[in-house]
Amino acid sequence: MTDGAGDAGGESADASSPSGEGEVTDQSGTAERTHIDYGVDSGPAVPDTTDPDFEEPGWYLNRELSALSFQKRVLAEATDPRTPLFERLRFLSLFTRNTDEFCMKRVGGLKQQMAGDVTELSPDGRTPAEQWELALETLAGMFDRQDACYRRVVGELLPEAGAEIVEYESLSTERQRALRDHFRAQILPTLTPLTVDPTRTFPFISNLSLSLAVQTRADGEAPKFSRVKVPENQPRLLDVADVVGGAGQASERTRFVLLEEVIGHNLDLLFPNVEVVSWSTFRVTRNAEVRRNEEVAEGLIEMIEGLLRDRRFATVVRLEVSSEMSQSVREFLATQLDLDEREVFERTAPLNLRALDRVRELDRPDLSLPSWTPQPHPRFAALDEDADESVFDVIREDDVLVHHPYHSFDGTVQRLLSAAAADDDALAIKVAIYRTTHDSKVIESLIEAARNGTEVAVMVELKARFDEENNLRWVRRLEEEGIHVAYGTVDLKAHSKTALVVRREADGVRLYSHVGTGNYHAETARAYVDLGLMTCDPAIGQDLVQLFNSFTGHSDQRDYGTLLVAPSTLRPALVERIRAEAEIASAGGEGRIVAKMNALEDRALTAELYHAAAAGVDIDLIVRDVCRLRPGVEGVTDTVTVRSVVGRFLEHSRIFYFGNDGDPRYYIGSADWMERNLDRRVEAVAPIEDTDLRARLDEILDLYLADNRRAWEMAADGSYVQCRPADAADVLRDVQQTLMDRAAARGPDEAD
Repeated sequence: MTDGAGDAGGESADASSPSGEGEVTDQSGTAERTHIDYGVDSGPAVPDTTDPDFEEPGWYLNRELSALSFQKRVLAEATDPRTPLFERLRFLSLFTRNTDEFCMKRVGGLKQQMAGDVTELSPDGRTPAEQWELALETLAGMFDRQDACYRRVVGELLPEAGAEIVEYESLSTERQRALRDHFRAQILPTLTPLTVDPTRTFPFISNLSLSLAVQTRADGEAPKFSRVKVPENQPRLLDVADVVGGAGQASERTRFVLLEEVIGHNLDLLFPNVEVVSWSTFRVTRNAEVRRNEEVAEGLIEMIEGLLRDRRFATVVRLEVSSEMSQSVREFLATQLDLDEREVFERTAPLNLRALDRVRELDRPDLSLPSWTPQPHPRFAALDEDADESVFDVIREDDVLVHHPYHSFDGTVQRLLSAAAADDDALAIKVAIYRTTHDSKVIESLIEAARNGTEVAVMVELKARFDEENNLRWVRRLEEEGIHVAYGTVDLKAHSKTALVVRREADGVRLYSHVGTGNYHAETARAYVDLGLMTCDPAIGQDLVQLFNSFTGHSDQRDYGTLLVAPSTLRPALVERIRAEAEIASAGGEGRIVAKMNALEDRALTAELYHAAAAGVDIDLIVRDVCRLRPGVEGVTDTVTVRSVVGRFLEHSRIFYFGNDGDPRYYIGSADWMERNLDRRVEAVAPIEDTDLRARLDEILDLYLADNRRAWEMAADGSYVQCRPADAADVLRDVQQTLMDRAAARGPDEAD
């Protein structure tokens, strides 16, 4: 790999920058860099570096705080004035989605461990209770920053751009009357007030639903509590002009009003002839870390159906309340939901900012990033179908590296599966599905293939969290078509992104393989950065044959010739490669490791990287979120950098490079360096042998290491500093924009 800086990505340097709390501009002409703390407590101090013992907890950063640090970087995009306004709204919405999931999974898991009296310490030496307390304390500060960002972006900047979210009471009497008529006709019939009194118990509150807490009183009675759920099948943001029609004066400004405001200000129609004392909003989050014993369940499908039921009624792990809520109602809710005060978060912004996506539907390209359409892959774009050239001809000629969302999913991976489905010479198609869309063309191609007489086998992972119901639906559809379906294995999730087409050709049977880093999911392929190898290398094909046989048959396959497969060969192979680089450096050579992944959580691999760094190996890690390793520790990890990239697309690709003393090794695949991926999931990582494809990976990694717009660098304490141009003359380098520019510029004659 080179030290090339890459392209500017079409942007010019900007001297303004976001701070942790808002926006600042450095007037000196050199951009001030944003600093994000690791968390409330960065954990144990770095141990003595004179004779480092990598068994000590101080060498390992906390997973939960590291994950929350990533969410701070997401929120920083919403505060960054260089980011177009509608993109800032998107990041506010994404922050809500991400922290919802963190609370459901991570906070829920910690609370479950506490309830089970788990005393095992995390690698950084903390109990589950200590991590739970730190996570909640960190979240409280992050929510305050999100609320402040909402006031700035939505309260100040959005109105300047000609749109606003207004309070119901600020509207004219005539418009309020029109909204009241709309409420009476369209909303009121859908509402169900649930009152708590001696004959009616506290109602069930569904996960992430938005509710009104209403206090009503009749003459001479104490106030009563009622819950009113804000309907999810109604628009959360009502366009006032759409509802009001010709009422009031016309305005060039687009005005939205929140659905809960319309409901709250018309509660007298829902509670007639009683006094509405107060109303406020609240939202609960339930634990998603529910478990079912796979070994005692009658079947995996039964277990998944039970898990979905259990998750619906799982323990509440967070309560969000609006700042208008009275202390008495707040205490009542916390008591009924059995929550500690630390689990209650008071918000000044509207609860659940996912609704901001509605504003982004306005036709305002000046407030958005330029639209992006994934491009045809040069190799497939040059294909001459009139001359009977096929996708198989392209792959047979040379391996193909596809890069989403820069390359079209439909024009590459889906094209292969569609071609195989319609191909009379296709003998079998096998695909491992972890997540896919509700209207998946991938599944439809497999059904078409089966109807055409091709043998089809599909591994559908029913335990893919939050996609269980969708995957269960596809399992039933596939089985109705007579397709062989495997659901997964006990204690292992099938997370590999692999497909195999077996084809009869003039010189015998040939195997066409796809090994990727992303799911067979057309929607995420437009929003996630992923890589895939398409090849007819017989060694990889035979390994996939064995892998799919292990999914569907009675097999204890442990040896693979070319692929690195978890949980059998991947971990030892990674350890071997890291240690080899350490030996090269110890002998005076140039040890070199570059690894891009979503998370570096595994303690053992982190320790191996520490030993390699101490031996002098140059290590560049591009880790999207969780990272336990401390870079930049004097005398130990001076040669290590850790970068995180946050941009318009979610970074999801995994690339592993080992210098190997001048004979480098390149790999891509589905596995992060996490204990679960290495030991409790089926993962597949493929070597990249083609010289041109290796050069392409070099180019990609160089761009990530040179980015000074989307990248953040970690310090030894786990905090992050946003990368900026060194001075006004320095070129601004945005890796994602550069890759878009290059994909758009590559023509059919320029192969990847």
